Amino acid sequence: MTLIGQRPPANAQAAVSRILTYLSLAQYRAVLAAENGKNGSTHPSVPAAVGAASAAVLDTFFPLDASAIDAQLAADLASPGWPGAAQGDATSGLAVGRAVASAVLVLAATDNYLVVSPGVPPVGPGFWVSSGAPIVRSLYRVRPFFLTSQNQLLPPPPPAFGSQEFLTALAEVRAISDTRTPEQVALAQFWNLGVAPFTAGAENLIADGLIRDHHRTEREAARILAYANAAAFDAQIACFDAKFTYWFIRPVQADPLITLAIGLPNHPSYPSAHACITAAIMNVLIDAFPSERDSLQGIIQQSALSRIYGGIHYRFDVEAGAHLGARAAALALAGALER
Repeated sequence: MTLIGQRPPANAQAAVSRILTYLSLAQYRAVLAAENGKNGSTHPSVPAAVGAASAAVLDTFFPLDASAIDAQLAADLASPGWPGAAQGDATSGLAVGRAVASAVLVLAATDNYLVVSPGVPPVGPGFWVSSGAPIVRSLYRVRPFFLTSQNQLLPPPPPAFGSQEFLTALAEVRAISDTRTPEQVALAQFWNLGVAPFTAGAENLIADGLIRDHHRTEREAARILAYANAAAFDAQIACFDAKFTYWFIRPVQADPLITLAIGLPNHPSYPSAHACITAAIMNVLIDAFPSERDSLQGIIQQSALSRIYGGIHYRFDVEAGAHLGARAAALALAGALER
């Protein structure tokens, strides 16, 4: 998270999620490869494998920091407190981790990221209007982990523009805008950036805290993070496929008297990407930590409400996003990242 904070990438929300996905995938596969690499009474060090895989992935995404990343790995290896050092061979662990990272980085290099344009927005009543800046496309048409097609999780159309259902939802956003409390502003701003840069970063820190509190093993921790991030990855693919299917108008474009508490992203409204990502990650965490269900569902609800409080989404945006994210999590949990 420190590297992401120091060097926030372009296409920030999607780029952060993409980095975390390939990083956690490399870590999980490194754990498995080291555990399966036993040769007689010795086996590759699992922590060394994870460290080497992590460093190799981070070197690729943050090349300006490669020297510092590699120095940190060397310091960790030299530390007498390096976990698992007595039970595994560090040299072979490093080799395992680098081999795993190499394969994962091939996936990243060929995943179609930012290759396909969503096209030209349609013009007319009810359609979103670009600010003129480059349209944010997130993970649109990137190769998924679990989806069998880009539109597999396509939600139903939003309410028809001008319909009573639409006008009621728009009126709610306007009413909040007219009477927005300091608490609502704070919630909107918190979930816009979170306690770490961008949605997936903040929610990985939530996962990290639960992993520590519940004393999960290295393999369990790596698995939880890999599946949570891959679920969020596929949720964004599906989310932006829906956005560029419907091209639905933002509330402030339908009612210019709506004020905003946060910045307006340059992509269509329906469904909410924040809700898609949050629900995907939190539902994987609910599966891993069922005793935390209530608090994790509360996070989904808070994140969703924050976008309405910010003035940038309708309630039906966040409801559709949360449903899509939950479906992406279910697909992930039924799938496999081990190979």
